[in-house]
Amino acid sequence: MSAYVIFDVEIRDMSRYQEFMKGVKPALDAAGARYLARGGAHKVYEGDWEPRRIVVLEFPSVAAWEEFYTGPVYQGLKAIRDECSSARLVSVEGLAP
Repeated sequence: MSAYVIFDVEIRDMSRYQEFMKGVKPALDAAGARYLARGGAHKVYEGDWEPRRIVVLEFPSVAAWEEFYTGPVYQGLKAIRDECSSARLVSVEGLAP
């Protein structure tokens, strides 16, 4: 089953964040992931959540997401991301077909 990963990102240094983005796109492609949403306009309809920049990714499975997230390629890129932004993220397993 697919896994969906939702990031809520606050970017503090856009030029440095762009360096992260240049590296993460090919890494996501290699992991079989794809962007479903990336920083588009959003609107809160209920609750007190005030997201900043929302990114939604689809991975082939939870295992593929966890392998990507804990792997050396992303952890190296995450170090760059952590320097220039802060994020909250969750993953959720998709429904069976």
